[in-house]
Amino acid sequence: MGAIEVRNLSFKYKEGEPYILKNVNFSVKPGEILGISGKSGIGKSTLCKCICGIIPKLQKGTMTGEVFLFNENILDKQISEIVTKIGIVFQNPVTQLFSPTIEDELVFGPENLCISREEIDNRLQHTLKILDIEKFRYKNPNKLSGGEQQLIAIGAVLMMEPEIYIFDEILSFVDKEAKKRIINIIRELKKEKKTIIMVDHDIENMDIADKILYI
Repeated sequence: MGAIEVRNLSFKYKEGEPYILKNVNFSVKPGEILGISGKSGIGKSTLCKCICGIIPKLQKGTMTGEVFLFNENILDKQISEIVTKIGIVFQNPVTQLFSPTIEDELVFGPENLCISREEIDNRLQHTLKILDIEKFRYKNPNKLSGGEQQLIAIGAVLMMEPEIYIFDEILSFVDKEAKKRIINIIRELKKEKKTIIMVDHDIENMDIADKILYI
């Protein structure tokens, strides 16, 4: 059973415009890391949005083809179901951060899934530690640097413990030390048999990928 299977996927945002994606086909096995690379504006982020259901459920356009998560068509699932299986971190972390403190940001998702307080606290302590962001726990995300905000956005997705992670250019805003920390986290997720899609324009950042899709 594939964790992700994309069949003949095509998408364009507006009628009369060319397709951003055209007849895309690929699959990712559970526990694999797929790297996606290509020039800026070629459709990498659009593809990520199709895989996690943002397109067409929240962002409209013309989409044909199918996306399956663990053999289930994503169109048959509600967003509330999808977020328990797949988490995405975007290139610009500001688009994902909205809470007054880092702690509030990290616990928001699990609280909305009605996870027990004890389990949320355990996840919180673990996430703060592995990302080395304990010192930011009570700070406002808007007061942090771009790289620090990216770590918080990653932490918010880690808190959900999905089976599939999509990292869309998440190394763009971080310094060398943070990049090393994030790469190590991705390696640990792979050891836990998590499925990962890693989008990056720099092919050198993808030496941990099992295979690479070039768009």
